[in-house]
Amino acid sequence: MWPSKKPSCSSCSSSSYSYLSSSIFLVPLVVVPLFMVLIFTCSLLPQRSISLSWRFGNALSSLSSHPVFSTQTPNLELHAAQVAEPPIAAPTTSYEKALHRPDPDQSGAGKQEKVVKKKESSRLNKLETTLARVRSSIREAARSVRNLTSIHEDPDYVPQGPIYRNANAFHRSYLEMEKHFKIFVYEEGEPPIFHNGPCKSIYSTEGRFIHQMEKDNKYRTRDPNEALVFFLPFSVVMMVQYLYVPDSHSMESIGRAVSDYVNIISDKHPFWNRSLGADHFMLSCHDWGPRSSSFVPHLFSKSIRVLCNANTSEGFNPSKDVSFPEIHLQTGEIKGLIGGISPARRPILAFFAGRLHGHIRYLLLEQWKEKDQDVQVYDQLPNGLSYDLMLKKSKYCLCPSGYEVASPRVVEAIYAECVPVLISDGYVPPFSDVLNWKSFSLQVKVGDIPNIKRVLMGISQRHYLRMHRRVKQVQNHFVANGFPKRFDVFHMILHSIWLRRLNFRLGD
Repeated sequence: MWPSKKPSCSSCSSSSYSYLSSSIFLVPLVVVPLFMVLIFTCSLLPQRSISLSWRFGNALSSLSSHPVFSTQTPNLELHAAQVAEPPIAAPTTSYEKALHRPDPDQSGAGKQEKVVKKKESSRLNKLETTLARVRSSIREAARSVRNLTSIHEDPDYVPQGPIYRNANAFHRSYLEMEKHFKIFVYEEGEPPIFHNGPCKSIYSTEGRFIHQMEKDNKYRTRDPNEALVFFLPFSVVMMVQYLYVPDSHSMESIGRAVSDYVNIISDKHPFWNRSLGADHFMLSCHDWGPRSSSFVPHLFSKSIRVLCNANTSEGFNPSKDVSFPEIHLQTGEIKGLIGGISPARRPILAFFAGRLHGHIRYLLLEQWKEKDQDVQVYDQLPNGLSYDLMLKKSKYCLCPSGYEVASPRVVEAIYAECVPVLISDGYVPPFSDVLNWKSFSLQVKVGDIPNIKRVLMGISQRHYLRMHRRVKQVQNHFVANGFPKRFDVFHMILHSIWLRRLNFRLGD
């Protein structure tokens, strides 16, 4: 065996004795002060009434229920140490209580917000209840009368005849519009781009409508809470004039202006966000009107877009968008434009004069330009011929689309009591929800341009005279009066917007 190595007994016992003897005196000096400090510290701590096992059990159950945590049994001592921190003591002084008490202003604001929302909901329900009764009334009018004349009394005009899809339903709807339709015009924005537009030229209907809505009329309300629709009063024509950089081929500046305007009114007012723009409408007679709306997705897809360029191939949706007429007013007045001569004194079968704009006009001019005395087609009218007189001397007026589908020649033909011949692809004529265009106009497919003369010659004199009479009758709905009159073009535009509002229930 290896010898054991033990310390010397004498040296070991001597050192131990000296250490013990000195420790006896040091223990009281160290332990007693520590004990006093511990007692004092414990007296300052808050009392704990939550057991360690309860707190850990809750922590474990909450963690184990989460899918990212392991289901293995955790180390009890480790987790107990982590979760056993004392809760924050409840405030004891009045100052501390005040810090933890809910702010009375905030609490009041919350209650006030609830009251406001409740009132708004009540107002909307009231409006929608009214519209529900209106829809029922119009449906009843559409069912109750199968003939072509309205049964409603009216001192100014009673719709009748085949120019209407349903004369009685239209009249009932128009009368309901006069009672209930209210429009709020946003006041944000400054002229010339906002609250302004051209009242002359080919875009006159855009400017005239904006100016009419700026005036106090029976349809405009200053209280947005009673409005059924909201008007965005910007003019795309004026944006093109003031914002577009010539030859840049970029609409960014116009799109940014439209987007910024919608952002401003949606930040300042609650109405756009409430419906995502569904009860808002814009109006434009410029070719770029549809494209300008595309810079705001909800404006394009949800809002009511009142457009001259009503092209279904470019996103025009007849169930929510409105087609309205393009009217060329060179002087801003309609004097001398309306009226024609009798059918017996119209020697020209068909007439068109216009520049080469777009492929449809190219086909028309290529086929018929200065080639036939019955179908007189010009790219530029010869000297000595009056454009207006040529319209009034023609039985049929050709209305081909240009670069875009809309053409002022449709209304020019109606004013001259010349039967319009629409030649287009994807065009939705104005007020098609009310007017039966087939009863007073012709629609010729682009592929039938070479056959125009044969098509027109095949129409009997009797049928032509019927269409001529109906053109004179429908004329009233396209007249742009300086002071709007019932059933004129201004009110027909309003009625088309009114119908689109009836197509949906706010909140659906």
